[in-house]
Amino acid sequence: MPKIVDHERRRETLARTVREIISREGIEGATVRRVAQEAGVSVGGLRHYFDSQSGLLAFAAEEIGRSLVLRIDGWLARDLPGPERARLLLEELLPLDAERRVEVDVWLACLMRSRVDDSLAGLRATAWQAELHVCRLALACHRSLPPPARMGEPFGDPGLERRAARLHVFVDGLTLQAATFPERFTPQGLRDLVGDVLAEI
Repeated sequence: MPKIVDHERRRETLARTVREIISREGIEGATVRRVAQEAGVSVGGLRHYFDSQSGLLAFAAEEIGRSLVLRIDGWLARDLPGPERARLLLEELLPLDAERRVEVDVWLACLMRSRVDDSLAGLRATAWQAELHVCRLALACHRSLPPPARMGEPFGDPGLERRAARLHVFVDGLTLQAATFPERFTPQGLRDLVGDVLAEI
């Protein structure tokens, strides 16, 4: 009788394995062979999910995106004051703990690789729009305004759209600095900076 594979459970196992390897050994340690060995599957068995390191990075980034969407939706569904919800939304993009540090490492690796690897071009475009969307959501929450209905939809007010763009640049820069110089930023320090910029914008 043919073996039945639970693809959703396999995806979860592989995503967890990729994150664990990256957290211990960095992006370069996460090879297809290494992931297969640690997940207890054959290299051939991974071809349904990825068959190269670029594919592996894209797979990991897509899984991070799925997790991020769930967390963002969770904050949007809770009954919270607008400024607090805005801060919590933006914090999901920052390396505030071990899990989010790995997520940021994967995203940055994908974005850098996408400059020379056309197979990741779509991921780069999606990452840009997704982060800008979170910034629009945060700004709408902070100002008690109706949020954009879908990703890619700008504010009708050009002034608000400029503020969302400024927030996007700020969060991008803070994420990069915190990932590159973790010793210079405490979690509370990052939270304070996000609160400050929201108040200013």
